[in-house]
Amino acid sequence: MSELMANFAADTAAGPQWVSIWLNILGPVILLTSVLFLFRKNLIPAAILIFLALPSVFLLYAYFGYERILGLGHISFWTPAVIYLFKIRHTWRVRETWLGKWIVFAVVILLISLAFDYVDVVRWLLGERG
Repeated sequence: MSELMANFAADTAAGPQWVSIWLNILGPVILLTSVLFLFRKNLIPAAILIFLALPSVFLLYAYFGYERILGLGHISFWTPAVIYLFKIRHTWRVRETWLGKWIVFAVVILLISLAFDYVDVVRWLLGERG
């Protein structure tokens, strides 16, 4: 597994710098979100879905290599997580709590990432590799 992660890091570093920067922002945000959401019963399903994207991306990477299809790992889990979070948005308490503010921030980050992921997966399905 550590070799897989090292290869992924090397492939990411060899690509455009903005991708490395985005992944360095995305990683900690997603990890912290997954952990913070575990403290509220109604957020646990979202925490699990958000976290499960990581192993799915590495599974896709192990099979396909560093390809646009990796976005499918995010799409498969983050789309239902975002839908779920929007369905319970009345519980966020954005004005009253830091957690509420964090939920908004996390959803924005997930949506930005998903926008890139959907484009990448469509491009991959249309035959654009690499």
